[in-house]
Amino acid sequence: MKPRKKILGASVGSDVHTAGVLNFLRLAENEGYETIFLGGAVEIDELLSALKSEKPDIVALSYRLGAEPLERILEELREKMKGIGKDTEFIFGGTVETSEVARRYKIFEKIFDGSESEEDVVMYLRGRYRYDEKKDFPQFLPDRIKFKKPYPLIRHHIGLPTIEETVEEIEKLANSEILDVVSIAPDQNCQQYFFESEKMDPKQDGAGGVSIRTVEDFKKLYEATRRGNYPLVRCYAGTTHIVEFSKLLKETINNAWAAIPIFWYSELDRRSNRNLLDAIKENMEGIRWNAENGVPVEVNDSHQWALRYAHDSLEVADAYLTAFIAKKLGVRWYVQQYMFNTPPKLSPKMDIAKMIAKSELIDSLVDEKFEHYRMVRAGLLSFSSDPHISMGQLSATMFYAYHMKPDIIHVVAYCEAIRRARAKEIIESVKMVKRAIEMAMRGMPNFSADPDVRRRVEELKEEAMLIIKVLKNLGDGSDESLVNPEVLYKAVKLGILDAPGLFGSNVAPGRIRTEIIGGANYVVDERGKIVRERERLAIYL
Repeated sequence: MKPRKKILGASVGSDVHTAGVLNFLRLAENEGYETIFLGGAVEIDELLSALKSEKPDIVALSYRLGAEPLERILEELREKMKGIGKDTEFIFGGTVETSEVARRYKIFEKIFDGSESEEDVVMYLRGRYRYDEKKDFPQFLPDRIKFKKPYPLIRHHIGLPTIEETVEEIEKLANSEILDVVSIAPDQNCQQYFFESEKMDPKQDGAGGVSIRTVEDFKKLYEATRRGNYPLVRCYAGTTHIVEFSKLLKETINNAWAAIPIFWYSELDRRSNRNLLDAIKENMEGIRWNAENGVPVEVNDSHQWALRYAHDSLEVADAYLTAFIAKKLGVRWYVQQYMFNTPPKLSPKMDIAKMIAKSELIDSLVDEKFEHYRMVRAGLLSFSSDPHISMGQLSATMFYAYHMKPDIIHVVAYCEAIRRARAKEIIESVKMVKRAIEMAMRGMPNFSADPDVRRRVEELKEEAMLIIKVLKNLGDGSDESLVNPEVLYKAVKLGILDAPGLFGSNVAPGRIRTEIIGGANYVVDERGKIVRERERLAIYL
């Protein structure tokens, strides 16, 4: 174990305000530091005397009383500290005004101007205490999650039309140290035709993401993250050549986790030309490859149904189904994405109920060989083109989504309904979310104990498992039916797994009707009456 590092803190000059430095030292003690507090209005000679006798690793100074007085104090400090304290790191905390002065003097390694969250301060302390070199920050998802606890990892995606501008914005994000995970968003040409470049349509270059065309492009994007807090890097999966794409991502960007669906990236959503049965088989092979090679896996499936207005019970069933498949395929570290606000018009109560139902069913699969990580996000489908409305939705949703005790927060920038996010908008959005989470962490109501929520959770779990029973009945009645591609394909063809948004598909009926009633999404008949799963699936039971 490394020896405890020592921090000496003081408010200098005539500044008697000590709340800020005391709070900093309290956080430092919680992180394992030894702390020494000199008090307020500490003169420079007294400070340097303590520095010589105590030999701290870090000196934390605070000053809030104005720019010009601080200039005189720092001039004196710079002059008198020559030749001493070379191995000591100086940091500063103050107002925006005094922090601007502190930056000019090049004395301080870190400056806090009051805009930071408590999490930012703790992460700075952890980095200094546990890692002598920032490049040693954990680069494996489970380790990074443990390092960051009790705070969730912060993820955001980025993919501007060209490699050059994407690299530039990623460098800004890494240097800001505001993200723990940079998620690369390639354009559709890359996702679908990276290994068949002759099929790319040049008119579609940059559509939906960055135009990655070579292995070197991936390496450039990864290299852009090797600074700041050295965030983890992941990338959207390919929509074809799933195993080859998985290998490529592991080799070039040390893919933090793979995100591969079961049913999608096929003729079902037309993101590739693969027929559904072949897609299911290939997707499973991709999941298996990542599991065998130690890459955590997200099966990004259930919210794809929600995006097509599938009813809540089906979405919950699919969450359990895909987690079950992942476990059977050998996945050790499983990421489940909980996309709120999807479809739009769900009430927060019923949204939370749906997510609790998913989580409880997935937790039933957890054992020493299968770990469940929760990732929450707001649903872009319901974001407004008015950025201020989207700011409100983002902050409010992430506040109540914290009930899920997420390990990862997938931030969606407030501008995404208008334009792709750059570093500026991403940083602004993350700050909003961090404040919402910070407030939620202080204590919030237990939504699980609400009678309406609990009633809906149990209803969803019961109906979801009824769907699972029907899937088993399509096969040999055993659990193995759930990992049989033929059974899963048949479930879509028969409409057991169906959604209104699939109308016109050549593989799914798209006949099912759904409607938001009382804040929840139900199957309804022609008259708008709710149809329960036992009634809908009666012929298969």
